[in-house]
Amino acid sequence: MIPRYTRPDMGRIWRDENRFRTWLAVEVAATETLAEAGLVPKDAAKAIRERADFRVERIQEIEAEVRHDVIAFTTAVAEIVGPHARWFHYGLTSNDVVDTAQALLIMQASALIAQDLERLSEALERRAWEFKDTPMVGRTHGVHAEPITFGFKLANWYSENQRNIARFTAAAEDLRVGKFSGAVGIFAHLTPELEEKICARLGLKAAAVSSQVIQRDRHAHYLATLAVIASSLDKIATEIRHLQRTEVREAEEFFSEKQKGSSAMPHKRNPVTCEQISGLARVVRGNAQAGFENVALWHERDISHSSVERVILPDSTTLIDYLLSKTTNLIETMFVYPERMRVNLESTRGLVFSGQLLLDLVEHGVSREKAYRLVQGHAMRAWKENLDFHQLVLADKEITGRVPRKQIEQAFELSRQLKNVDKIFARVFGTAARSSPRRTAKTARARSR
Repeated sequence: MIPRYTRPDMGRIWRDENRFRTWLAVEVAATETLAEAGLVPKDAAKAIRERADFRVERIQEIEAEVRHDVIAFTTAVAEIVGPHARWFHYGLTSNDVVDTAQALLIMQASALIAQDLERLSEALERRAWEFKDTPMVGRTHGVHAEPITFGFKLANWYSENQRNIARFTAAAEDLRVGKFSGAVGIFAHLTPELEEKICARLGLKAAAVSSQVIQRDRHAHYLATLAVIASSLDKIATEIRHLQRTEVREAEEFFSEKQKGSSAMPHKRNPVTCEQISGLARVVRGNAQAGFENVALWHERDISHSSVERVILPDSTTLIDYLLSKTTNLIETMFVYPERMRVNLESTRGLVFSGQLLLDLVEHGVSREKAYRLVQGHAMRAWKENLDFHQLVLADKEITGRVPRKQIEQAFELSRQLKNVDKIFARVFGTAARSSPRRTAKTARARSR
């Protein structure tokens, strides 16, 4: 499930070495806290802090015999620590360590994902301002609707990504919790106060209540948020794929001079990056479903969630890291064709302005039903016979007898349709005026051909 390319930082987080190092950090924090409370000898805590270590290979050897990863871990560490190791893991159950460490691993992964989300926002913002005033046709149901600008489309994606940042921040914070409440969560051996101190030492909050495990609604929320992010990236990729279609050709993912699109058809320029983003987004959404299934465990805990999380947590965080990187590069390097946008916008010969003409007739005393019939009649004729809708309207005395010619002409003005773009940008980006980013001539030629 993990893509071929993985940023080294994310790959390192989920490797066995880092997982066991994180377990060890949890164990040491617990031992030192208990030593401060007088429950563990201070010389034992000092010895554990200074000597505790392991070899992954040795843990794996022991686990092959005992078939319990935490026991294999504590045994391997004890072999190195020596006699003081009897205080290692004192008062803890396996998931005090595993769940708390997993929260730390997710924190590490979340820090990278948060950076990725910010980089995507930066790319979307730059290109939104670049094409703020680049007109194109808006489409509903895949059919030409009313004019928009390409920058407006990018601003919409930016705004959605900002919501994803807020959602992700909340979901990651909700998982920044640890637990040291014991085998069923009742604190039979430690105390809530000690739990809070150990968690604080690790930069975590203590779960208010837990069973043997941290409750999996938190993990389901986190995975669901990753799925929402993946769906947003899928949305962006799907739109660019549509805009790249031969009969549209308004935007296109980067295609290098040496790249090839088909083994059989040399002319092909396929949106392979967009298709990869859309495809892998399905995996993230599927993993979220598995996260939902993990919420319902038997009584105070069963193990059915454990094997699932060993796949879906590394998988989903790695995929989101990868997909955000790919989408940011897609946005930064995509070709945009303003001339083609203008050709497509004008291809229906004025039909996209029918809505304003309808309103103008209503304003001049025509009932909405009659106004709709008048405008639609000319629109359907223009559509079927490939005629100029503007000229058909001007030739209709029933319309020109109601609406002054000057106002009819204004109904067909692009600037009238796009007059609020600046206000929308001010809402989205929090500023009323800003110049489009400066681009070198080379960049402009590469991206807007």
